[in-house]
Amino acid sequence: MERLRKFEFPIMLIIALALVGSSGYFFKQYKDSQKQVEELKKDPQQAARAENAKLVEKVSKLVVLPEGEEPTIATVTDLEKLKDQPFFNNAKNGDKILIFTTAKKAYLYNPQLSKVVEIAPINIGQSATPAPTPAPAATKK
Repeated sequence: MERLRKFEFPIMLIIALALVGSSGYFFKQYKDSQKQVEELKKDPQQAARAENAKLVEKVSKLVVLPEGEEPTIATVTDLEKLKDQPFFNNAKNGDKILIFTTAKKAYLYNPQLSKVVEIAPINIGQSATPAPTPAPAATKK
């Protein structure tokens, strides 16, 4: 019994130190998360820009991307709606599409495989045949 009392204080001290240490760790985590929330409130698009930059960096290691242009990025969410478009033949839900409007190119990237699945030219805002302009109406005299 006396031996047990001899170890009682050191054990209690170790438990107290562990509790104080873990409390300090979790308090620091809480403060860091609050700081991130405040930064996101100031600039809500910051996280999206950071994610897009990481994606462009990954894809640029696999293929040469157009320079001086920030792509529009979309995610494939419903393959059923895209089944009639050849660009999406090898696509899977969750794939990313990088659209460079100035360079007129689109890249289909599979993040699970870390591979570019498809590259295609795009035609945005232009019709194949120009719309005819109406001739002025003739006036009768």
